[in-house]
Order: sequence, then C-alpha cells, then structure tokens
Amino acid sequence: MHRFARIAPRKVRLVMDLIRGRRCDEAVDELRFNCRRSARFIERVLRSAMVNADEAEAEMHRLFIVDARVDGGPYYRRFRPKDRGRAHPIAKCTSHICITVGEK
Repeated sequence: MHRFARIAPRKVRLVMDLIRGRRCDEAVDELRFNCRRSARFIERVLRSAMVNADEAEAEMHRLFIVDARVDGGPYYRRFRPKDRGRAHPIAKCTSHICITVGEK
C-alpha cells in the first residue's frame, strides 16, 4: 500500500485497470513498458506485495492480483495569484494505492 501518493486518483486508475486480475509477472511486464508516471507508483507497490507474499512462503509463479484499488486521499489547497489581486484555488490531489496478491 502506498498512501498519500502525489498523483491524482483518476490518473492512477487508468493504469490500474490494465493489470487488475492478471498474474503478477505479466502485470510487472505490463507496468515496466507503460510510459505513464502512475505505472512507476503501481509497480513499486506490486513488487512490495510480491516480496511480502514471498516472505509468507507463497509460490511466486502462482501469484496473481486479487484486489487492486485506488482511493482518493486528502488534497492540498494552494492558491495561484491572478489579476487585480485575486487568487484562484489549485487542488493538489493525493492517492492511496492498494494491491493485494494471492495464489491460484
């Protein structure tokens, strides 16, 4: 799980939909060759989940993604100065990325 990732949830969900339900080694290959920035975040979380499963005596070639979800985290409010002394709000979004792996 990666909490408070500094990327918008809708951007991460585009890549997460590609790997949901796949075998872990296929998903890692898919993420490695994906050019989106969110693929790096997801790949790190997936590798961490695979290592945790390996430490729990799981067979690595039988692992697949059971649950892959992205929840919206809190967002930071920033303000951009505009003309005539006004300020427009900017929302800096965060995400909580969660991946669960299991054996078939």
